[in-house]
Amino acid sequence: MNYDNYRSAQKLGKKAVQTSVSEGHPETLPALDDILQHAEIQAEVPLGLVDIPADLIVGTRTAGRSSAFAPNFMPILDERSEFAAKWIYLYDSHLSEGIREPVTAYEYLNRYYVQEGNKRVSVLKFCGAATIPGYVTRLIPVRSNDPEIQNYYEFLDFYNVSNINYLIFSKPGRYQRLYSLIGKRQHERWSDEDRINFRSVFSRFRSAYEELGGTELHNITSGDALLVYIDVFGYQQTTSETPAQIEKNLEKIWEEILLLENNQEVDVKLDPAAVPEPRKKLFNRLLAPSEESKHYTIGFIHAKTAETSSWTYGHELGRLYLHDEFHDRLETKAYDNVTSNTALETIEKAIRDGCQIIFTTTPEFQEASLKAAINHPEVKILNCSLNASHKYIRTYYGRMYEAKFLTGVLAGTMTDTDKIGYIADYPIYGMTANINAFALGVKMVNPDAKVYLEWSTARKNQNINLTDYFMGIGANYISNQDMIIPNRASRQFGLYRVTGELPVNLACPVWHWGKYYERIIRSIKNGVWNQEGKTDVEKALNYWWGMSAGVIDIIWSPAIPSGTKQLLEILRQAICNCSFSPFSGVICSQTGIIQQNENASLAPKDIITMNWLSDNIVGQIPTLDELKDESRKVVELEGTNKEEV
Repeated sequence: MNYDNYRSAQKLGKKAVQTSVSEGHPETLPALDDILQHAEIQAEVPLGLVDIPADLIVGTRTAGRSSAFAPNFMPILDERSEFAAKWIYLYDSHLSEGIREPVTAYEYLNRYYVQEGNKRVSVLKFCGAATIPGYVTRLIPVRSNDPEIQNYYEFLDFYNVSNINYLIFSKPGRYQRLYSLIGKRQHERWSDEDRINFRSVFSRFRSAYEELGGTELHNITSGDALLVYIDVFGYQQTTSETPAQIEKNLEKIWEEILLLENNQEVDVKLDPAAVPEPRKKLFNRLLAPSEESKHYTIGFIHAKTAETSSWTYGHELGRLYLHDEFHDRLETKAYDNVTSNTALETIEKAIRDGCQIIFTTTPEFQEASLKAAINHPEVKILNCSLNASHKYIRTYYGRMYEAKFLTGVLAGTMTDTDKIGYIADYPIYGMTANINAFALGVKMVNPDAKVYLEWSTARKNQNINLTDYFMGIGANYISNQDMIIPNRASRQFGLYRVTGELPVNLACPVWHWGKYYERIIRSIKNGVWNQEGKTDVEKALNYWWGMSAGVIDIIWSPAIPSGTKQLLEILRQAICNCSFSPFSGVICSQTGIIQQNENASLAPKDIITMNWLSDNIVGQIPTLDELKDESRKVVELEGTNKEEV
């Protein structure tokens, strides 16, 4: 009897035991019976004969059978034991004729526990088998709000249409994202060809992923990493790539994978970094030319034009501001009427035109920005969006909710009907914070008032004048868009009162994009940019500046009563010096209490990602199906209803 292979397997087992113990984990296989003591099972479903992914077989059904194996299913009993003799016999049989008899196992939460055939599993794992045949019974837990349970139910939906059991994600929402990336509807059944193509993609990707060290990453699955890959390079391209090409591309985006491993940690910069003092002129003459004196060409990629979009108009004012501030020390180029389909091509053109810094001014261009940044690490690319978890690009946005809070205070003070209208556009990150801050401002001074919320991008409102609608329900104070286009003059912006033919403007929140861009350019010139990017942990870097940085402000009408204006100015100063947050104190949503501590404030992450509405708001956040078609792309990228997206 040849003991060499058993000793090799035993050595792997002992090493796994040492590693597990050092990390504070059990030294033997988990037993399903122990796990089920704390679980409530809704149903047992026989799946029949299944090819079980070998790496998903993690334990035994009963504790009595687990003590013979290390956590990696390798044997740990003495080589002179009866167990060792049987293991060796199975190993020799596998080499000569193969192990054909299926095992019996239970599947619970995407993990498999062996009832009968543990030694077969051990031998096949030692021999590197990718799958192991087995008769499987699925144990389905009762639905709950536990993210692991929610994620499992999403897997069940995926399994029912694809019959794929090897693709596992670590968090809810990712199966839905997969459907979108591969061009499938959520409940669309997969053909045999679909399954074959996807298995081929997954197999080639997983090989490259493990070659680069993916097995050392414990917080994500190979499925999570694959999602990142096809998000960047596209599913169609991936289907035709060789393993070598996939590995080469995966190396390019490895920092994105590490970012995911670190729980997609986003480093939110709430204020500009301190700018170091400029060097003395004498040293400037003696030293080589620095970043400070370098001439930059800066590109701006816009979805529309300044003549057709107030959003683009604001960014164009910012671009022109740079010329006034830096004079001939930089050059700017604007690229208008870009679509999500042409964004990557336009960014590439801007790079060929000599742009070393590129601002893409809409969340729609986030994917194109990422792809271009991966291919051109020498170019600094920033996307105007919020909460993006990408290492290769930085994002920037403004804390507009601070100004909206102040206009809410004004509206709550001035209203004589206790009905206030609010017109929002996209249900994306930042927008919900604006709406809630406005409503909390109203509530601070007028607890009886209600904010009536409508969405300009909703299908039901596409043929409705929302100002007329609000007047019809008695809401004569309305919050609308922040800026208008000069050649389409209108008074329906900011906070306004409607009592006659022409609205009376009372307050207008302001985006100072020029100051924003100036501060970013100066951070690049003086080296702060590079210092901000140096962290011990992989993080995405988001600039989310507000009134304290001077990039958000508000213009008041002289018609505001002096006492009210004095109150608003006190609150404005408190926000600017960071001694007050609109999201402080007890906060209640339409469905319950969000925060109970009257001395606490919501964290930036909670403000950015909020998907709830304040309890004094009448209205809802629309679903994707309720939006106009042209609005869906932005919401798919930055929408607050991530589970739906």
